[in-house]
Amino acid sequence: MPGSARHATSPSPAHPGSRRGSPSTSARRASPGVTLTVVCGALLLIPITATGAAEATADVGRSLHAGLAASQWVVNAFFLTFASLMASTGSLADRIGRRRMFTGGLAVFTASMLVATLTPDIGTLVAARLLTGAGAAAATTGGSALLAAAFPDGPSRTRAFGVFGTVLGLGLAFGPVIAGLLVTGLGWRAFFGVAAVALVPSLLAVPLLTESRRDASGPIDWTGAATFTLGLSAFTFALVEGPTLGWTHGAVLGGFTACVLLLAAFATVERRHPNPLVDLALLTRPRFVAISAMPFLLAFGFVALTIVLPPYFMATLHASASTAGLTLMLLTGPTLVLPPLTGVLGGRLSQRALLVLTLLLVAAGTALLALVPGGAGAKSLAAPLLLIGTGFGISLAIMDGAAISSVEPERAGMAAGLFNTARISGEVVAVAVLGALLTTFTRSDLAGHYGDRTASEATSRLLQGDMTPPGGVAATGYAEAATHAYAGALHDVLWALSALSLVGALIVARLLRPTPASAPAVAVERRAVAEPVR
Repeated sequence: MPGSARHATSPSPAHPGSRRGSPSTSARRASPGVTLTVVCGALLLIPITATGAAEATADVGRSLHAGLAASQWVVNAFFLTFASLMASTGSLADRIGRRRMFTGGLAVFTASMLVATLTPDIGTLVAARLLTGAGAAAATTGGSALLAAAFPDGPSRTRAFGVFGTVLGLGLAFGPVIAGLLVTGLGWRAFFGVAAVALVPSLLAVPLLTESRRDASGPIDWTGAATFTLGLSAFTFALVEGPTLGWTHGAVLGGFTACVLLLAAFATVERRHPNPLVDLALLTRPRFVAISAMPFLLAFGFVALTIVLPPYFMATLHASASTAGLTLMLLTGPTLVLPPLTGVLGGRLSQRALLVLTLLLVAAGTALLALVPGGAGAKSLAAPLLLIGTGFGISLAIMDGAAISSVEPERAGMAAGLFNTARISGEVVAVAVLGALLTTFTRSDLAGHYGDRTASEATSRLLQGDMTPPGGVAATGYAEAATHAYAGALHDVLWALSALSLVGALIVARLLRPTPASAPAVAVERRAVAEPVR
């Protein structure tokens, strides 16, 4: 995701551009620099439109008369299809051509953003966001594969993916600011429209790229792709709709049940398919499990916060979308400066030490943020947000290299696929879980003051960044009660995130304990820390 899309794919043999197999390329080859420019220019928009949508939800809700659950789908829909289609689009790109997959993804992305700009209702907007996520998955896998093919040797590939990661980091850091400025100045439709127009130069430059594909035999794992996508969709539906329908509602319980059954079917399919999307045998390796758990944990401690904090700032601080985006820079800014500095630390500290440090910083930051009273400004928020961002920034420099170095070279491709599936699926789950918890806790607090029906309407407005009292509620005292409820809910969630990060740090430290058999891998570890940030 975009929230952690700085290294959406690994600069390693994980990419289809690796020399495994016999790639077929066109006679005319594009300059590697041209390929890097076109791909990075296009994929810069993915993190911007992913995280920036949070700044637009308040305006979307008011403009399209949408409730909280519907507005949350504007964000969740993107992450859902982006996560569930990454693996299948990567496999398909090998067969139909990387440039074709990249082009198709950009075309779908651009068209769906135009639909979002012109949408007449919330249902059409959510459908457009689903298509945007699908296009983003295809463009990301196709684009990263094009880079791997254009830069076949290790040092040049490392440098190219370093630029690629920096560009995506820029999108992550400045996406909320850009979105906030557009939403505040021109409205939410302008945010989607400008993104669509900005992709046109990349689409026009696609003919300059070189097509390539890898000779592949055997069937594509369509059943695995379908069961995983549907299982993740069922889980997300249950979480988003649970606070509105009630956690014991048949549709919500049905969603959770369907998720369990579909993911069980997915595991069965993956064990039996000759060319599975993911090799579940990798989950028997403690080192790989520990490293793959990192992006899942950080999806809760960082990525989901980039989505839930902007509406909180807008409601409790009465901030505009642009001000909320600027405040969020305290969280996202460190992702630009920490990866290069981590390369220096990598010569002194092991992967184990750096990964545990990452989680400890996030745990400390979320705990401190839970102590900041509702309505406090940027000065009070600075220290905890910077701590969280610093932890996440360190992780960006090492996680991908750590995942690949934890397996033998011939399994690097499958390791990268499973690692990125865990990464982006974690973002879907984290965004949905935090949204559900904030909704449930805020509504419960407000119900004691205003009753269930009014509390539901007030919660819907608050979590879209709107402090306006519901009809029939006196303005006197409402802002104080609403801020107390919203801040209390966020603080409860933050304490849970801090505990999760602490427990995660203990588990990761234990799984990554050095053993005599792992001693030869120490040098490989340190190279994996340093190489991605050269």
